[in-house]
Amino acid sequence: MRSSQAGKTMISNPTMKNNYFLFSLLFGLAVSCAQSPATSSAQSKIQIASRPNILLIIADDLTHRDIGCYGSQNVKTPHIDAIAREGMRFTRCFQAAPMCSPTRHNLYTGIYPVRSGAYPNHAYARKGTKSVVHHLEKEGYRVGLTGKKHIAPKESFPFDYLGKGGDPDLNALEEFMTRDKEQPFCAFVCYREPHTPWDKGDPGIYDPDSIILPPYLVDTKETRKRLTEYFAEINHLDNSVGDIRALLDKHQVAENTLLIFTSEQGNAFPFAKWTCYDNGLQTAFIARWPGHIAANSSSDAMIEYVDVTPTFVDLAGGDPIDSLDGRSFLPVLLGQASAHKQYVFGVQTTRGINNGSDHYGIRSIRSAQFKYVMNLTPEATFQNNVTVNSADWNSFWPTWVDKAKNDPEADELVQRFQHRPAEELYDVITDPYEMNNLAQESEHEEIKKDLRARLLSWMEQQGDRGQQTEMEALEHKVSFLKQK
Repeated sequence: MRSSQAGKTMISNPTMKNNYFLFSLLFGLAVSCAQSPATSSAQSKIQIASRPNILLIIADDLTHRDIGCYGSQNVKTPHIDAIAREGMRFTRCFQAAPMCSPTRHNLYTGIYPVRSGAYPNHAYARKGTKSVVHHLEKEGYRVGLTGKKHIAPKESFPFDYLGKGGDPDLNALEEFMTRDKEQPFCAFVCYREPHTPWDKGDPGIYDPDSIILPPYLVDTKETRKRLTEYFAEINHLDNSVGDIRALLDKHQVAENTLLIFTSEQGNAFPFAKWTCYDNGLQTAFIARWPGHIAANSSSDAMIEYVDVTPTFVDLAGGDPIDSLDGRSFLPVLLGQASAHKQYVFGVQTTRGINNGSDHYGIRSIRSAQFKYVMNLTPEATFQNNVTVNSADWNSFWPTWVDKAKNDPEADELVQRFQHRPAEELYDVITDPYEMNNLAQESEHEEIKKDLRARLLSWMEQQGDRGQQTEMEALEHKVSFLKQK
């Protein structure tokens, strides 16, 4: 490993060092121009006669492909699908970290994980970090949250916390919504479903033998059984979404409320949560606002969770906030633009997760067609709750390992999940499940170099030193605990 000067990226794999500074100089300006909020013409003021209420529903560990309107062949989600029919469905929305706590910090602050400080799981934003609460209250909104929190410190997230925590409290939400009809509200309704242990809903409505498995899951009886439990929780969540829609209708505020449903990161099965593949980073994002967002529409504009807070500020009539990493995509919502970003980024910090490897840092960049993944320490073995924990929900993993003894395809998946090369490159158009690594193919060498350079430049911009940042994760969490 090479020691680096402060502020420089540290990469443990020597193949990634070549031409780093040259590529950073060549592409740093391009990345900055493509991603910087200061250069965004999309965040110009848009005059809206009546500022809407905002209500965002967020799931927990729901792979976007397991929703009806996103093409699920297994799960029916009529209430979520109804929002899509009445609004806009984004086909390319991403969060920056495939874990709960960094994702929520990212969503509420408009700042990427390493720069905000909330890059390990169960982390804390840097002291003095401001959130959507501060920004929207400045524009005259009251901002509440009910359900799962997983954010800190409280000074950075001074929501009006509705209910006692845990599951969303609809009675408290209703009181918050109707408290003052003259003041617009922004409410975040944060569910725990379908996070493990998958103990809600009725798995009996699914026939395990009829479930269609994606190619990255090993087909065993136990895998199918656990999938039915996961699917049942999605149904339970969908019914709750129906309750929220009914609440808006009851108080006749649906017409002037921007209603958003988003699915957070992917589920707890392998190659989703805790990874930088699309199954981990890509999320469902559906927005409904009658009379402003076209019904039954879709957009392939690339957006990120980091863009949500700037969009809400734009919607509220506020000016762009230069200190944020995100940019408003309000023009896309209103049908005034069809594109937003050229690249989106991902960060996975395994150090500090439950039953995780001592370190296994991952970084990624994705364009419309290609995904580049950088594994900072490919010599390490990846492990987490899937491979180590003995809870009931992950009982499928031993059956994968057992099948791998005599099944080459199963063995390949088991090995791929725990042992990955330094670099991965996927054509996500022709290979949406990211099964065919193109990183060593000569015809894709220039694409790989280009994406790698852009990723390294972004890391440097964010103060991400690669492996050094990974190894500081535990110390980082402790230092923020002291600020609690």
